[in-house]
Amino acid sequence: MSSWASTKTYGHAEGLSVCFRQHRAESHCSFLHGYALSFTVVFEAFDLDHRGWVMDFGGLRPLKDWLKSTFDHKTVVAADDPEISTFRALSEAGVLELVILEDGVGCERFAEHVGKWVTAWLDKTYPRIRCSSVECREHGANSAIWRNV
Repeated sequence: MSSWASTKTYGHAEGLSVCFRQHRAESHCSFLHGYALSFTVVFEAFDLDHRGWVMDFGGLRPLKDWLKSTFDHKTVVAADDPEISTFRALSEAGVLELVILEDGVGCERFAEHVGKWVTAWLDKTYPRIRCSSVECREHGANSAIWRNV
């Protein structure tokens, strides 16, 4: 049986500038720092649509909007960060826009977070398509890939 794949990349130029810290790190990654993240989403299908496509990229506006609302000029912290109350106070004071992720932060967790959102969205919107993977890239040297197995 054949399958097809297509990819959509939201590159560094999209401006998904996020600030985060890995509070468990024993390095400089334990401090707040930021990147303009890039995401590549891989879509798969066993058959092509009537146009010969896996995914109509014109239908991806909800994904782009969700990426911006989650990562664009946001401070993203893990729910178990010991400074969570400090981050909440800064958010309430209007100093930052806070996003709290239950499963943690970092490229691996960001890729997983996006992959799970895309999977749920596809199930409702385009059920013949599945998200097979998401790559989150901090910059040219660092990335992580979540695979939907």
